[in-house]
Amino acid sequence: METLVVEAEPRELFGKGPNRRLRVKGMIPAVLYGEGKESVPVSVNPKDITGILRSHGGSNTIFELNIKGRSGSRHVMIKDYQLEPVAHQLLHADLVRVAMDTVMTVSVHVELKGIPVGVKNEGGILDFISRTVEVTCLPGDIPETIEADVTAMAIGQHLRAGDLELPESVKLETEKGVVIATVITPKKVEEEVVEAEGEVEADVAAEEGAEPEVIKKGKAE
Repeated sequence: METLVVEAEPRELFGKGPNRRLRVKGMIPAVLYGEGKESVPVSVNPKDITGILRSHGGSNTIFELNIKGRSGSRHVMIKDYQLEPVAHQLLHADLVRVAMDTVMTVSVHVELKGIPVGVKNEGGILDFISRTVEVTCLPGDIPETIEADVTAMAIGQHLRAGDLELPESVKLETEKGVVIATVITPKKVEEEVVEAEGEVEADVAAEEGAEPEVIKKGKAE
């Protein structure tokens, strides 16, 4: 698989003004840190970072960062990022150095495959509860997703974290008993909805029946 390379430039001006001018030029501020080394402020093209976040591997994607004027590239991952609250445009990114020979812990998305027999033949509903699990492995062994076949699941059956099939080089850190998905009956869903509506009605009734506090005005004794 071809290694993804992102170009970056060192950043010397900081603050809202310089960052705003940087975004006008089509770049965003970012910071590279990790491995006990100094933090390096850089600027990157937001399209590169957005493309990585939207890829199959998402933030677990390892790529090479080339900083202009500095020799050599380094393996990095997207540790965190900031979005503009209205337009959801990328504003800032935190990049962390990755040592390819050091085991790390990451969250990996679970992808369900197939239609459960409990849904197809029994009229049940597939409830996808936990969509990610924690695993440890070398950076080069991080799976893009963990697939789980739910075709054989009947109503009342559960898929737990311990049931997931992982590569030999990947170790599960999430507790094995954590439920990933289950097939439930429509009746159970209706009961949960009715129960939730009842709680809301009870809260409203309690608020309407509450007596308002009366504040008496008069000369202080």
